[in-house]
Amino acid sequence: GYLATRYALERPDILTKIGVQHHHAHIASVMGEHGLTRPVIGVAFDGTGYGADGTVWGGEFLLAEYARFERAAHLELLPLLGGEQAIREIWRVAAAWLDKVYGSAWLDLDLDFVRRIDRARWRVLKQMGTRDINAPRSSSMGRLFDAVSALCNVRDVARYEAQAAIELEMLADGSCTNAYPFEITGSGPRLLCVEQVLHAIVNDLQHGVMAATIAARFHNTVAELVVETCAVLRAESGLNTVALAGGVFQNAFLLTRTLNVLRARDFEVFVPTQLPPNDGGLAFGQALVANAVAHAGPQEGV
Repeated sequence: GYLATRYALERPDILTKIGVQHHHAHIASVMGEHGLTRPVIGVAFDGTGYGADGTVWGGEFLLAEYARFERAAHLELLPLLGGEQAIREIWRVAAAWLDKVYGSAWLDLDLDFVRRIDRARWRVLKQMGTRDINAPRSSSMGRLFDAVSALCNVRDVARYEAQAAIELEMLADGSCTNAYPFEITGSGPRLLCVEQVLHAIVNDLQHGVMAATIAARFHNTVAELVVETCAVLRAESGLNTVALAGGVFQNAFLLTRTLNVLRARDFEVFVPTQLPPNDGGLAFGQALVANAVAHAGPQEGV
């Protein structure tokens, strides 16, 4: 449905048209900037990107080359209630996560966030999710940052993309080094399960832990989630090179912590330096993937 995609498909004068998956292009952009020709473990974290399976991706681990990729792991799925409106009214994402973790009992939690909720609006949104009406499923890491921001009373409605995540980063206490527990389950692809993270955040909030500490613990958790998932994939694939991309990695606190834990585990890590990590660097990756596909021919996984 993107205008650029529709424009390309409708051009009658272009005979060869090669679609490039959003997060594959993110990783290819980093690979191209650094002249990498070997396969990598690509970690692509952002807010929204159309996935190869028709869901909204954004918390992705790819085993990637230029001409192909395999989705090896991703954040567990959550419905975006109201579709794009959930990107602005981020309280919807926080409510959906609590509903996923606690069921309807979340409405009885002793939290400021719960007390702020318009329950009549929530009932309508819940029905949308139950009936699968305008509730696309998403693995977005950016939306998880939004949810934690709302739970920590940073903001419920964003005026611009990533505002809540930016403010959560600014809040985080740099002296805090511990993290929350999480799980990596399944196979082909593996699922990054964060129910324990949400439970721990709620517990901290109920016990009066400062929001700055919770924000830091959450950032540390995402960094640990990256290194542990990469370690699993390294053991399976033999790959030791990691490329980090996507708008979430504009977060300096998260990027620094992630680089530190990856390098401590002897990974070779590459990040964007001359191109932006967000969609500003996407066209370069798209061109590299399209060039590789055009020369190699379509392959499984592209």
